[in-house]
Amino acid sequence: MAEGPKQQMPARRKARKRALDVLFEADLRDRPPVEVLAGYIERIEKPRPDHLGYAVGLVEGVAGHLDRIDELISSYAEGWTLDRMPVVDRNLARIAVYELLYVDEIDDAVAISEAVELARQMSTDDSPRFLNGLLGRIAEYATR
Repeated sequence: MAEGPKQQMPARRKARKRALDVLFEADLRDRPPVEVLAGYIERIEKPRPDHLGYAVGLVEGVAGHLDRIDELISSYAEGWTLDRMPVVDRNLARIAVYELLYVDEIDDAVAISEAVELARQMSTDDSPRFLNGLLGRIAEYATR
């Protein structure tokens, strides 16, 4: 099932971007993502955006399954360790792998293309291709 009408796409993308901001900060500061999330939410002015709930779900989901997610990324990232990946790529991969494994209403292709699109906007020139390949291998594993 696709993500629904077109107006929902930007909201989900904004949610992924917010989740990326929180996970990126947590990663750089070596803090628990849920702790960083709490501070992030406090700084958001009310009324809070509708997509915030999905962003919170992504951060909490990634944090709750981080060991399994990182294990999969490490296993399928040919020639790369988690530590060597750019911080943006590592956290985009975490969000997408969480969606691939644990969010049934998001198609695998959507999870992958959203990560690739955010990488295109925010990371290195090689990142979209790298993430597409990595996430494609993980999606193939996940559907077995």
